Amino acid sequence: MLKYVTKRLAYTLIVLVLVSLTVFIIFNFLPIDPARLTCGKSCFPALIEANRHRLGLDVPWWEQWIRFMHGLVAGRNYAEGSAALHCGAPSFGYSFNQHSCVTTIIGQAFPVTFGLAIGSFFLWIVLGVTLGVVAARFKGRLADRLATAFVLIGTSLPTFISGILILLFVALKFNLLNPIEMGMWHSPFTDPFGYFKEFIFPCITLALAYAASYTRFTRSNVIETSSEDFIRTAKAKGLSNKVILRKHTLRAALSPIITIAGLDFAGLLGGAIITEGIFNLPGLGRLSLKAVLIDYDLPVILATTLLAAAFVVVANLLVDIAYAYIDPRVRVG
Repeated sequence: MLKYVTKRLAYTLIVLVLVSLTVFIIFNFLPIDPARLTCGKSCFPALIEANRHRLGLDVPWWEQWIRFMHGLVAGRNYAEGSAALHCGAPSFGYSFNQHSCVTTIIGQAFPVTFGLAIGSFFLWIVLGVTLGVVAARFKGRLADRLATAFVLIGTSLPTFISGILILLFVALKFNLLNPIEMGMWHSPFTDPFGYFKEFIFPCITLALAYAASYTRFTRSNVIETSSEDFIRTAKAKGLSNKVILRKHTLRAALSPIITIAGLDFAGLLGGAIITEGIFNLPGLGRLSLKAVLIDYDLPVILATTLLAAAFVVVANLLVDIAYAYIDPRVRVG
């Protein structure tokens, strides 16, 4: 197992380096001059060149990438002399639009997105898997039909529709959420009740969309697994239905769900743009949208893109490790 994990970890590091190089090249060759974007309305050639030097853009792209990678490990200095700026490791750059290190900006937005991702992930896994298992066990009966109706509703309603409905007809109609407080960050350590009030409705919005898909997928997997030979063998040995479901059926049926769950969770860590926009949450999704549409803040765009890619790559690593733990045959080779 240790050899397998070490091998997968090495592959992951290589992929992360290649991803960073690819993303950096793409952003470096965009037909836009970041130095011109940071000089405001009073642009003249000398100021543009000075900004280019401060940003470290006056060297070849490969040297810029090396400096960027070094900044991730050891931090990085921008400009020189009395105007020097230092961003500690991991340094994703400096945003002259917001006059702050990109790492600091992301550090303020990431806890919001992380809390939203964790809460919605827990809700949709519990709800989706439970409904899927119940629907499979009572196939063709009332529970199955109710679960199917939930799947149809959940998959038919886009997130922006369900989010607005929850916001208008649940949160605001019954005064469960103060519109003035929407978007205010409450720490779960200092104000757990305020944190819960702020995040419960966005989490439900995301969970409904994902839980519908997980209900359908779990139901089909459980039904398919229940017809396998090893399940019939377990029944022939006299094992109870509960033991067969818990120790045999679920372990085999839920293995493919691990892959989907890991990638979906990683995708949410990159930012739930629509949900964060509806509930005015200052997370990575809204930060990315603002950087693209309003500020055109290239360091922030580059950092959020790299983080989103890194989340997916790391999620793949964790999924592979989980697979190897559940099914030892995966470790072979």
